Amino acid sequence: MGAFLSAFAVFLVAGVPIVVVLGLAALAYVVFNDQMHLIAAFPQRMIAGVDQFVLLTVPLFILAGNLMNAGSITEKIICFCQVLVGRFRGGLAMVNVLSSMLFAGVSGSATADSAALGSVLVPGMKKAGYDAEYAAALTSVSSVIGPIIPPSIQMIVFAVLSGTSVAGLFLAGIVPGILIGVGLMLHAVWVAHKRNYPREKASGSSEILNAAMGAWPALMLPVIILGGILSGVFTPTEAAAVASLYALFISAVVYRSLTWRSLVSVLYDTSVISSVILLVVSMASIISFVFSIEQIPEQVAEAMFSISENKYVILAMITVGLLVLGALMEPIGALILVVPVLLEVGELIGLDPLHLGVIVVMNLVIGLATPPIGLCLFIVCSIAKLPIEKVARASLPQLGICLLVLVLITLVPDLVLFLPRYFNF
Repeated sequence: MGAFLSAFAVFLVAGVPIVVVLGLAALAYVVFNDQMHLIAAFPQRMIAGVDQFVLLTVPLFILAGNLMNAGSITEKIICFCQVLVGRFRGGLAMVNVLSSMLFAGVSGSATADSAALGSVLVPGMKKAGYDAEYAAALTSVSSVIGPIIPPSIQMIVFAVLSGTSVAGLFLAGIVPGILIGVGLMLHAVWVAHKRNYPREKASGSSEILNAAMGAWPALMLPVIILGGILSGVFTPTEAAAVASLYALFISAVVYRSLTWRSLVSVLYDTSVISSVILLVVSMASIISFVFSIEQIPEQVAEAMFSISENKYVILAMITVGLLVLGALMEPIGALILVVPVLLEVGELIGLDPLHLGVIVVMNLVIGLATPPIGLCLFIVCSIAKLPIEKVARASLPQLGICLLVLVLITLVPDLVLFLPRYFNF
């Protein structure tokens, strides 16, 4: 196993794409352990890894999000949020967070959130008198709500790797996502009063109605997804297909902002992103194969229990390890490595798989807003034209709120599980 871990660490530090890192690490394992006969099983394992109906949700949800992004949805959501909370002191900061929460229900992607909203809100907040570092930090951290509130690609990948219900995980992510959003908005109000940030003029009822009419077709997308799944009308895969068709209709017919050129671009981007994700998932079967041969899950569980058998000490070790891993790796690649191991540990300490899924995903996506690898941090810094270290320093209070919510949902499982239990998942 030393050859696998050494190759993985070397190639990861060298900046090799994660899917290549996983493949080369697996190859190093069979070569240095004289297990060359196992290579013949690798192609079958890779095909079996992606030969699952539920994985069709990945390209379909990505397509739905990309179609909505191309359909001027960003401006509609921001406008709607502004008429709701813009009149309060620090309202534009609250608009930033609320937009991320609503955008999460459309795209489910933290990087799409930070790019789409950051390009509009960071310059807007700076122009309104907000500190540039604060505007960038808030945008970066609030974007991590995207993979927590459904639909979420990371939740789907966890479901596939663990055999957990996709719909159950979607429901389990709602309350944690809302808690992070509310926490960030309360902090924004406190900062606004402390720094005397401006408030926008109050909107009239006609403005609120117009903004709501403009945004409601887009905001119906998560309602269709969750409503269809929970009512039993759709499976998650069918819901993703319906969401894609609905997004195409809204962008092309209702908003009339989708051109043939932009449609081609959307399809191209969707195919590239989906291919990368599915290739990484296919590599997961090889990694799980290697781990099962070496009995890695059992060894990790034994090592953790040798330190302490206390459930909360083990959860603390898991949290610290995942936060470090999330800061060093992209979430989907990290999921490939940790899910087979943590399922064993979670079962031994009596952790519900849905609860474990939310804990794992939340830990890993927080890393998207932290150096040295945080994609959302890099995206927002490039938009704001600010050095990473300044924005990272300004992000500490917001990251603290995310960690506080993480601790809360870890210690109080009912915050995560009461919705799935209510709907019998």
